[in-house]
Amino acid sequence: MQKLQSPTHLFMIEPEEFCNNLQTLDSNDYQVLDKDVNKDDILKKAKLEFVNFKNMIESNGIKVTYMHGSLGCPDHIFPNWFATFQDKTMQIFSMKALNRRAEKKPEMIKKLQTEYKLTEDMTHYEEKGVFLESTSSMVFDRVNMIAYIGKSVRTNTNLAKEWCSKNGFELILFETTNHKNNSIYHTDVLMFVGTEMIGLCIDVINEDYKDMVYSKATNHHEVMLITKEQILDFCGNALEARNDNNEKFLIMSTRAHNSLSTDQHKCISRFYKKIIHSDIPTIERYGGGSARCMLSELF
Repeated sequence: MQKLQSPTHLFMIEPEEFCNNLQTLDSNDYQVLDKDVNKDDILKKAKLEFVNFKNMIESNGIKVTYMHGSLGCPDHIFPNWFATFQDKTMQIFSMKALNRRAEKKPEMIKKLQTEYKLTEDMTHYEEKGVFLESTSSMVFDRVNMIAYIGKSVRTNTNLAKEWCSKNGFELILFETTNHKNNSIYHTDVLMFVGTEMIGLCIDVINEDYKDMVYSKATNHHEVMLITKEQILDFCGNALEARNDNNEKFLIMSTRAHNSLSTDQHKCISRFYKKIIHSDIPTIERYGGGSARCMLSELF
């Protein structure tokens, strides 16, 4: 079976609650905390942004399955608690915040299990304070079986090593420093991997690891470098997907799209039919995540 980097089918969750997640503020430096806000207004805007984004993806021939989120789960719009694989298996991962653990709803798992065999559930690690937040903690080169993993409080080093060993992925483990001198909470903030190209912010990777990560990335891909400033516009938070004609698209937010330089647009255009982008400012501001965070791949 030919290994595929990207799917033709994506999973999304429409929020029933959306606002600053106070339980993740300690690690997610990309949220903007506004104390005096109308939560109903924020939710209304987030729902509209969600629908427009979903419709934009579908209008380019990419299938989207979506479910409704739950009250008490302000980050439900970011379904990064599970991952699926090309052999039609799925795994469930451990989440740091208590209200993020609650996102793993039985009805969602049951829906996914109609297509995928559940082979691993790492929920039990949560009680030990050990976290590995799926495709946000780990950015997969699925074709070459490489997992790029930035250390953080949401990404346990030992569990990452154990997972890679068990699943046959080569581990590329590194440390990062963001604009607030903290570790970047999720690896998918600073990089994405496509079939032929990688977007990567090497400047936020600590000096001892830069050469290793860059060398590995250039082994199999053309690398498009992203600046520190572009990280704040979520340029690293992008995802490749295909339509049924095997045309490849790169999905990101309009904010990220508009932040790209002319040379970066030219680079992307060599490998993708187009950039699919939609404006999601409310989700980015209050959630501290962007387009890729809103998408789970269904292989």
